[in-house]
Amino acid sequence: MSFPHGTLQGTSLIGKQVFSGSQAVIQAIDPATGETLSPAYPGLGKGEVEQACRLAWSAFDTYRETGLEERAGFLETIADEIEALGDELIVRAMAETGLPRARLEGERGRTCGQLRLFASVVRTGEWLDVRIDPALPKRAPMPRVDLRQRHVSLGPVAVFGASNFPLAFSVAGGDTASSLAAGCPVVVKAHSAHPGTSELVGRAVQKAVAHCGLPDGVFSLLFGAGNEVGQALVADPHIQAVGFTGSRAGGTAIMATAQARPQPIPVYAEMSSINPVFLLPEALAARGAEIAEGFVGSLNMGAGQFCTNPGLVIAVKGEALEAFVAAAARAVSGSGAQTMLTPGIHAAYSKGVETLAGAARELARGEVGDGPNLCQTALFRTQAADFLASNALQGEVFGSAALVVECEDLDEARAVAERLEGQLTVTLQMDDTDLGAARTLLPTLERKAGRILVNGWPTGVEVCHAMVHGGPYPATSDSRTTSVGSAAIQRFLRPVCYQNLPEGLLPEALRDDNPCGVTRLMDGRREG
Repeated sequence: MSFPHGTLQGTSLIGKQVFSGSQAVIQAIDPATGETLSPAYPGLGKGEVEQACRLAWSAFDTYRETGLEERAGFLETIADEIEALGDELIVRAMAETGLPRARLEGERGRTCGQLRLFASVVRTGEWLDVRIDPALPKRAPMPRVDLRQRHVSLGPVAVFGASNFPLAFSVAGGDTASSLAAGCPVVVKAHSAHPGTSELVGRAVQKAVAHCGLPDGVFSLLFGAGNEVGQALVADPHIQAVGFTGSRAGGTAIMATAQARPQPIPVYAEMSSINPVFLLPEALAARGAEIAEGFVGSLNMGAGQFCTNPGLVIAVKGEALEAFVAAAARAVSGSGAQTMLTPGIHAAYSKGVETLAGAARELARGEVGDGPNLCQTALFRTQAADFLASNALQGEVFGSAALVVECEDLDEARAVAERLEGQLTVTLQMDDTDLGAARTLLPTLERKAGRILVNGWPTGVEVCHAMVHGGPYPATSDSRTTSVGSAAIQRFLRPVCYQNLPEGLLPEALRDDNPCGVTRLMDGRREG
């Protein structure tokens, strides 16, 4: 029985137009049943990709100078249109991902919430970072010219939808929201795992563009099997930045294409992280069973298909660690099997678990379950010396699999910390009496991760102003940025200085009367 696809047409969206491609088709698969879902989505060719990019470029100069209120209203309208899709969006996303209704309804709320967060960011104008140093014609020995700075939009952005968040990191997710907030038109390459969900959200954005009277080309949505559409998109000279969430292999391939262009462009890729957890001695001795319960709960969340899934646990050997391992193994053994997002992700997970099994000792496996594409939770153990000698043990296994690393002492735990690749998160489970140990680890952890947690779990990324969802390579391609939170807008901006421009040429935010009412740094003093 085919899935009732209602208003879905199986088409790409280029500006206000719909396009049915002529290349290989994409069809979603219900991972819970193996059923192929209708409609089919023919892929676009290079010509249509170029058309979408040209259209985005033609919209850029107009869109980047939209007023603060107008742009904020546009972002809010997108959120309204997504909510107006109602249950059709949730039902389709459930069929394409195997995710439960509650998870997807929460993700829809997060998607619309971050659009509205960026609307509030746009309204304040602080992202413009206006700085004015008025002329000092009488300064000795040299006069100072009038200098004024603001941030401007980079240009059209290529956004790649993610597999594990079909709403919040996809067509209208964080990369799209922050790009549009910065004044950048967006061309989205939809993820092949959830094309129907992508089309529904894409049409909501398209409707918002029309409702707000914005230029054709502010938004396009492209479908394509394989890598051709994505590579053509990144290589197109009209694209000025890339937002990507996915595998290390995919991210590095995009980075290579972006750097090989006559004009290289920035790629903001979130790729690979195993999110280590350090169990410090006093906390481990005092509440090891409680920590084990929280760890396995975080490990199993969403079948482990989160960027911040805790895949590595590091602790000093002893009775407390043995008690923790026993409790964690019991919890893993009782873990129910969960449907993974796609057959491809399930196959990669199975291969990753096999790799761990060949290099470490298995502690426990979860329940097998009945059905296709099920994630069976896995827990392994190794010695720190073996971990330090093996690159394979640092590889991300995308799913509910984790490795416990047993250290001889805290010095060896610090050596493990130094050996780690860049991470999105590092967690410290600690008590007050562990402050000394934590203090010695902290400088290393600051170099290794974008977010450091104490007595929490990394899954669950708050969308707010202080959040950093980034980190050193390979967690991301640029450790100076975040893909979640209001600071994400900075990725798609650059500073421009205006010297001695007459008032009539100055952008509004730089004029003496400050008609935008934005906060400014005036001769080194904050005003507004």
